[in-house]
Amino acid sequence: MPDLFSTRPSAEYPANDRNYQSHLLAQYRMYVATAEKVSDRRQKANGYFLALNSAILGFVGYAIPKEDSSYLWPIGIAGLTLSYLWYRIIRSFRGLNSGKFAVIAEIEEHLPLRMFAAEWAAIGAGKDPKLYLPVSHVEERVPWVFMILHLLVIARSILPWLTRVKP
Repeated sequence: MPDLFSTRPSAEYPANDRNYQSHLLAQYRMYVATAEKVSDRRQKANGYFLALNSAILGFVGYAIPKEDSSYLWPIGIAGLTLSYLWYRIIRSFRGLNSGKFAVIAEIEEHLPLRMFAAEWAAIGAGKDPKLYLPVSHVEERVPWVFMILHLLVIARSILPWLTRVKP
């Protein structure tokens, strides 16, 4: 990680100086708030993609009982594409949050308490699922469930066509 601290404590800005400490704490609070906003945006994106996929599958469930459902394969492909994009967005948010928490941990090295680092250590740094299973590991599986359902829609849509084709 590049050097986070552009202003090192020095004779003109010592680490125990009141201004230095208040500026550090103010920037820390602001940065923690940006990490929370990323989580909020991720949650909104998840809600959007969940609603969109549910609506697509609801429409398919309504349309499939009709005699000819061969026209549904483009809808299945659209749903498959949306689900994959959802998965990639979750991965992107996960990477962004990982970076933000690495910066927070670096800032905490210069604060009296290292709360995020202590919490992360208390839950085994996400390595023991009995203590803590990172939410992003669970949430990135949801788009895969929808991808499988959309693949089934595609298969259901083209299966009658495949059985009618004679070599």
